[in-house]
Amino acid sequence: MVRSKRGAAAALAIIVGPGLLAAGCSKKDDKVATGAATTVAGATTVAGGAAGKCPAGTTIGFFGANTGESKALGINESNGVQLAIEQHNKKNANCKVEYKLYDSAGDPAQAPALAAQAVNDKAVVALVGPAFSGESKAANPAFNEAGLPVITASATNPGLSNNGWKIFHRAVANDNAQGPAAATYLLTTAKAKKVAVIDDGSEYGKGIADIVRDKVKSGGSEVTVSDKLDPKASDYSSVVTKVKGGTVDGIFFGGYYEAAGRLIKQLRDGGVKATFVAGDGSLDPKLVEGAGAANAEGVILLAPSADVTKLAGGADFITAYKAKFSVEPGLYSVEAYDAANHILAALDAGKITRADINTYLSTTEYKGLSKTYKYDDKGELSGAGGIFASIVKAGKIEVVGPVG
Repeated sequence: MVRSKRGAAAALAIIVGPGLLAAGCSKKDDKVATGAATTVAGATTVAGGAAGKCPAGTTIGFFGANTGESKALGINESNGVQLAIEQHNKKNANCKVEYKLYDSAGDPAQAPALAAQAVNDKAVVALVGPAFSGESKAANPAFNEAGLPVITASATNPGLSNNGWKIFHRAVANDNAQGPAAATYLLTTAKAKKVAVIDDGSEYGKGIADIVRDKVKSGGSEVTVSDKLDPKASDYSSVVTKVKGGTVDGIFFGGYYEAAGRLIKQLRDGGVKATFVAGDGSLDPKLVEGAGAANAEGVILLAPSADVTKLAGGADFITAYKAKFSVEPGLYSVEAYDAANHILAALDAGKITRADINTYLSTTEYKGLSKTYKYDDKGELSGAGGIFASIVKAGKIEVVGPVG
């Protein structure tokens, strides 16, 4: 179903604000990582010097999917980490850092054993990841026990920061921001009175969908269909039947892009024209591929991630990323890049143990490319910034602006 020009215009009506850069707030007495060297304009790193030494073999790992159905998000992030390390090593002869991949395939069941591998590799001083909320829940207890610091660039389930993990840092806003933004879009812009909320049963998908369910109801509309699907299934006809029976005018899906694409196609093939909204787990070109460009037209995708093309230094980052990987940066590439650079700044400041790096991450404000990173005592990002909307137009996902 191709949305009309009127529908597309409505999709843009809630976008406010002149720019897409969401910078964190800081206090005057906060420590800020600064130095003479900048890896990419706008992202500050500390130059190697007397303190910028580290033992041979010092390793930063990435924990997340590089294979499996939801691998695109993990690859976006692992690429960002590798780019940061490569750029750092060119500037820091006294601290050549290695990279190691812990490929979870996005499967929480694999996470504990994989976490044990990372914990037992004493050369690994910090991790970017885990990328998904389910694997974070499964792996982070081991990391916490071992004192291995982590910065996730994409695991957004709000409950993750309530486990007392001292090693946990989240580089984006959580779903307590994203879920209400989705509900606001459905209620205010789509003016939906009857909403279907569907999730994939995952830690992330169900978590954000439950927030949307509550906010839609408290906003005065009905959740006439509340359902769960199997993300590995190919036939969603039972879901389509329920949605059609609920005569809905708005749909929210909590889950990842592969299942979202199949669901959109089957809904549109079944004659369902309701506005379709999904969160960051679905924000990937594979969604359009799975749904078909015509079916995906007008789909709204939300994420707590700024448009890198609008960032100071963003053009340099894109050029460097494309030169190394022959593709454009994707969702959370820049956040993972910033997370790795924050860890590298700790190393350059002479913090070479897991404990010292963790203290540095938790107490030292860092000016990254996408925002300024300062974590509270739960590991949540202070001044995390807003939620940004993208729309599918003519087969392409276009960032429109912040939801307000």
